[in-house]
Amino acid sequence: TNVAIVRLKKKGKRFEIACYKNKVVSWRNKVEKDIDEVLQTHSVFTNVSKGTLAKTKDLEKCFDSKDNTEICKIILEKGQLQVSQKERKVESANKLRDIATIVAEKCINTDNNLPFPVSIIQQAMKDLKFSLKPNRSTKQQALELIPELRKELPIARAQMRITVVVPEKQAKEVKSKLKALVGTVEREEWDFDYEMVARIDPGAYRGIEEIVSKETRGKGTVEILDCKVQDSGKPIDENKGSK
Repeated sequence: TNVAIVRLKKKGKRFEIACYKNKVVSWRNKVEKDIDEVLQTHSVFTNVSKGTLAKTKDLEKCFDSKDNTEICKIILEKGQLQVSQKERKVESANKLRDIATIVAEKCINTDNNLPFPVSIIQQAMKDLKFSLKPNRSTKQQALELIPELRKELPIARAQMRITVVVPEKQAKEVKSKLKALVGTVEREEWDFDYEMVARIDPGAYRGIEEIVSKETRGKGTVEILDCKVQDSGKPIDENKGSK
C-alpha cells in the first residue's frame, strides 16, 4: 500500500490523515511545499484503515477550526507517522548502511592508507553495539561514530589536499598563522604571490579559509585539490577495497 498514516491524539480523541509515502518527511523537512502532493485526501479520520471520518464537532472542539486543510497541516506537523515493524526494520538497516558508507568514504585504514570496505565498518558497528539516534542525520551520526571506531579499527579521517595563494605582502603572517592547522606542506612557491600546496585534516579547512580571507582582506584564495589523499599523494580510488 502507498498510504502513510499520520496520527495525532488531542483532548482524548484520535485523529488520522492519509498521506503519500515518503512525502511526510519531505513536508516536515520543507522540501515539499505543495500540500496536495502530501495528502491523499483533505479529510480527517478517526481511523483511516476503516474509512471512519472524524466528526465535525470533534474537529471544532479540538482544533478550533472548521478548515480541514489547516487541521491536516497541524496533524501533519505534530502527529506521529505510523510505520509497520517490517518498514521500521528496513528503514533502520538502510540508515545503518548509509552511516557505514559515509564513514568508508571519509576515512582510511591507517595501516595501508586505503578505504575500508563498507562491510568491515558495519561489522565494527555491530561489535560496538552501535544504535541509531532518530533525531540526528546519518552524516552527523557517521562523524560521531569515527572516534568510537578507533576502539575496533586502525581508522582515521582521510586528509584533504589544498592550495593556498596569498599576496606576498601578507605571506609570512598568513604562513605563521596556518602552521598549526596544516598537516604536511607538499610544495611552496614564492613569486609575486606565495603559493602552498598542503595536506590538512578536513576539520581544519574552515579555519584556514577564515585566516586567509581575514589576513588578506579577501585577496587570498584557498582551493581543494583532492577531497581524499593517500600518503603516496594520489587521490584514493573509492572503488578499491570496497567490493
